Amino acid sequence: MKIEAYIDLIEKDLLPNIVLKTENLFDPIEVMNRSRSWKTIGNGNYAAVFFHEEKPDWVVKVYGRSQHELKKEIEVYKKLGEHRAFSTLYAYGENYLVLKRIEGVTLFNAVIKGIPIPASVIEDIDQALKYAISKGLNPFDVHGKNIVMNGKKGYVVDISDFYKEGYCSKWHDLKRAYKKIYKPFIYQLHPPIPLCIMDGVRKGYRYYKKLKVLIAKKSLKMKIDKYH
Repeated sequence: MKIEAYIDLIEKDLLPNIVLKTENLFDPIEVMNRSRSWKTIGNGNYAAVFFHEEKPDWVVKVYGRSQHELKKEIEVYKKLGEHRAFSTLYAYGENYLVLKRIEGVTLFNAVIKGIPIPASVIEDIDQALKYAISKGLNPFDVHGKNIVMNGKKGYVVDISDFYKEGYCSKWHDLKRAYKKIYKPFIYQLHPPIPLCIMDGVRKGYRYYKKLKVLIAKKSLKMKIDKYH
């Protein structure tokens, strides 16, 4: 299927048959998909991802909000170019991107399902992020839900925040948890970890990061007040 025909399917069959909605900026978008030929394969805070049965090696990422984020993601893909560990941008429209499909299981779901995560996956992501930095990008918001493994290979499936400035510690924190907790205590036998526990860990980590920022701000304010 040529890209022109694929875009026609997006415009006439996908977009009119989906509804994306959300009530909370920090929760994933809810997807209502009435199409018979387009399948929903993922959803995040800003967008949802679909594939068509006639072209399963391509996906469409449809933004439900924030066109600013869509434009920034297009810029990121153009800077990134082609690399094995990232997707490739083929085309884009007013509120969607056409991307190469990367199949596999997210690290988050691998832990839930009891699938061992080999060290080679972590190393692949490290090398991919170094490549992104070499292209003038800033690997931001890299975590267990946007890293996919297929066999012993690792892939980054969401680079939408790589344009942001500042330091994001999520990948560093994940690697530290992998080395200090996952590898010595979970990897060898690896029982399935219930979703409720993983979700609790995710929310606890988010709360911890917010609390850390608040403490840092309060400490800085106290230092400033001390000299006034």
